[in-house]
Amino acid sequence: MATQNQPLFAALAELCGTFILVFAGTGAIVINDVSSGAVTHPGIALTFGLVVLAMIHTFGPISGAHMNPAVTLGLFAAGHFPRRSLAAYLCSQLAGALLASLVLKLLFPDHRTLGATLPSGSLMQSFVLELILTWMLMLVVLRLSDTPSSNAQAGLVVGSVIAVEALFAGPVCGASMNPARSLGPALVSLNLQQLWVYLSAPVLGALLAVPLAGLLRTPAASSGEPE
Repeated sequence: MATQNQPLFAALAELCGTFILVFAGTGAIVINDVSSGAVTHPGIALTFGLVVLAMIHTFGPISGAHMNPAVTLGLFAAGHFPRRSLAAYLCSQLAGALLASLVLKLLFPDHRTLGATLPSGSLMQSFVLELILTWMLMLVVLRLSDTPSSNAQAGLVVGSVIAVEALFAGPVCGASMNPARSLGPALVSLNLQQLWVYLSAPVLGALLAVPLAGLLRTPAASSGEPE
């Protein structure tokens, strides 16, 4: 597989995929703000879902198109991802998100948040929402990893889940589900007060999905070798 035979290409794919995800997704938030709501909340949610779909098509054959440290850690915990590639993937994802936020800062220097995920309610409310949203996303990803599917099918399913979750939960918690997506704009815009919510809850939610996904594995998937 690509992550074993071409680790540099896989890391580069993760960097590029995460850059495009964060640039398009948080860029939609920023442009919505500066254009008096022209993008709209449904437009922002669809931007995140569609860009994930496109990136899975584009980079899935190279790296698996994780673009999310929580997803990478969940796949590692489930035995679907090798330890030797873990640091490279996480660093590439964080670097891609940071680069995207720096470019948006150059383009929109007066924007206060650069699309950072910020709670509109209590921190506990956002923590629980982010945990459950990422648990749902990770459960879908793990089930797809146990089921033979094309990149087209995986992209459509995962992109749809992200769009739906952003549609209904975005106004309250931001629906990040992705520590890299939250870390990039938070660091560049210096909105760090609530960042711990968006770093810890997605990782915990992803890890909590692992045992349930293991229980739901089909006999054929359970008898196969971990990826």
